[in-house]
Amino acid sequence: RSGRDYSHRKEWIRERLEELAGIFALDILSFAVLSNHLHVVVRTRPDIVKAWSDDEVALRWWRLFPQRRNENGTPAEPTEFDLNAIRNDTSGLKEKRRRLKDISWFMRCLAEPIARRGNKDDQVSGRFWEGRFRAQILLDETAIAACMAYVDLNPVRAGIAATPENSDFTSVKERIEDRAAAAEVSTADAQDVRIEHGQKAGWLAPIALDPPRKKVREKITVRRASNKGCLSMTLDQYLKLLDWTGRQIRKDKVGAIPAECAPILERLDCSAETWVDFVKNFRKRFRGEAGLAPSRQAFRMTRRESRASVNSPS
Repeated sequence: RSGRDYSHRKEWIRERLEELAGIFALDILSFAVLSNHLHVVVRTRPDIVKAWSDDEVALRWWRLFPQRRNENGTPAEPTEFDLNAIRNDTSGLKEKRRRLKDISWFMRCLAEPIARRGNKDDQVSGRFWEGRFRAQILLDETAIAACMAYVDLNPVRAGIAATPENSDFTSVKERIEDRAAAAEVSTADAQDVRIEHGQKAGWLAPIALDPPRKKVREKITVRRASNKGCLSMTLDQYLKLLDWTGRQIRKDKVGAIPAECAPILERLDCSAETWVDFVKNFRKRFRGEAGLAPSRQAFRMTRRESRASVNSPS
């Protein structure tokens, strides 16, 4: 062991995730950066990238791969000549549009700059990351919720943090900090803005698919691809469920579920024991695809039918 403190690199990764959230047509649902790995839950948005104008695609690509930078390292403002060079290459522009919704390109654009900074920090060259990223398909809301909780509770499960609010470099901590900031204002509209467009977590997808007050979703943001939520529960309900789940994982025994959490698990079609097992052992329970048994069966059936169609004689 070198004895060096590498915790500053976690902030590099977190900052890069936020930067990419404002460029790619992907919604970032949750993340956790640990000492030797990271987790990120993303939702692809082909509908959004399809609606972007050629100008928008060119500008976002420039921000991703700027040909000039300012003295502080940020992308320089592109000229019309710069953008025309991207726009006028019709086939190239089409490919760039495809890449801006692609998870592999997202991970590449996350990993490569961090690798360069890490090697410079270590004064070495060569391979920085161990292997390629591994991905799982989330087939239903139960899988999405369990995976988000698995990611948000990573430090708790690893014994690094006692509670979600003490879990550094996680999406849940940022959401909790914005929730605390919302308590400082009095009107419901102002609280909504601080929660859903907060200073900390405003680049993450909101929790609630159907917020109690929809006005907050009309606010335009450049920090994320969309204002679309991801779960059929409020932020407060998610935090309560997460807090209870974390306590069950720490004591390694499933106790009575609080009254306010029971309806949430009913909507997710999960017993308390199944839910805790999903969250605690998500990577072990699921390989390529994750979800309840009917969702997995339907997915595999569709995949078999697709393969049969491809292999059938014309």
